[in-house]
Amino acid sequence: MEVPIVLPESIRSLVQQTPTPIKAEDIDTTFKSNSIDLVNKALGSRILACSDEWFAAAENLTTPTAPIRKPGVFTYAGAWYDGWETRRHNPEPFDWVVLRLGAASGKVKGVEVDTAFFNGNQAPEVAVQGCFVTDDREEEVKSKDFVEWETILSKQECGPSQRHGWLLPKMTSKAYTHVRLQMFPDGGIARFRLFGEVVPVLPQDLNAVFDLAATVNGGMAISCSDQHFGTKDNLLLPGRGKDMGDGWETKRSRGDHVDWVIIRLGLPGIIEKLVVDTAHFRGNFPQKVQVFATDVSGRVPGHDDSAWTEILSPQKTGPDAEHEYVGKALSAVGRVYGFVKLVIIPDGGVKRFRVYGRRPEAGQ
Repeated sequence: MEVPIVLPESIRSLVQQTPTPIKAEDIDTTFKSNSIDLVNKALGSRILACSDEWFAAAENLTTPTAPIRKPGVFTYAGAWYDGWETRRHNPEPFDWVVLRLGAASGKVKGVEVDTAFFNGNQAPEVAVQGCFVTDDREEEVKSKDFVEWETILSKQECGPSQRHGWLLPKMTSKAYTHVRLQMFPDGGIARFRLFGEVVPVLPQDLNAVFDLAATVNGGMAISCSDQHFGTKDNLLLPGRGKDMGDGWETKRSRGDHVDWVIIRLGLPGIIEKLVVDTAHFRGNFPQKVQVFATDVSGRVPGHDDSAWTEILSPQKTGPDAEHEYVGKALSAVGRVYGFVKLVIIPDGGVKRFRVYGRRPEAGQ
């Protein structure tokens, strides 16, 4: 008869808090269907302070695109790197950079640290800390002597020129406004991603109309048919972007075809207006767009789910323009919906998708 092994409480607690390493090829599938990058520069995240950035600026850490390399290119400080790189021989235990999240606050699910092209000068170990403070205290957070940091990701080993991912045992119960990336003792990091969920500050006025789908309001693109040229997550970002690279674009199709993306609204609401923006898509915009919605609860609807209701029939679109649909252009919008599905016919690119609505009244 086998005798069960009972671990001491201290060891059980340590095991429960240990993050799970994620292989580089699995990082996107692990995080990008159910979380967002809370420090995405396009969301409005900010680098507030850092201990050092002699060789390469900390601002590069949150660049949305993948790192690039320029072999043989040198600056006054040294070799050019697309990332954050500090001096050698740090007299302190670690270098650090403080970031303000791009949303009001967020709960963290996982972390990615990419050391692309840093080989021999990569950060040997990293850790991530967080805090929740009001914006009027940002001067305090910038100080190396700030003491209110809490551990989000304990110290983890990094290797040269590769993506590193860690899944936390569970989503943090606390929301954070600021994070500090630590690098032990010094070196270089190309990109930093902080995956989680937005904890938005939403209007309490039942008559207030706002974008239910916006990332900053908790909206999330959870699945799509294709994102060959541009990711679905771009659809819900603020502003109108800078070029075709920061929209959602699918590959060319042949024959009878449609592409689609499913969006979970930040909170269920009553839809009043839709906006489909084809900014910068001038020769590759969709011929038509169509929108469906559903109020399913307790599950995520699939593309061909029978619960979808058409709220916008196929409408012709044009290049580089915001297309607004309101009033009689919409149908079946008098009830509460929690998910929407944007369909593009047959394929193409869309920069932003807005779903304006209001909170439901009690009982709706």
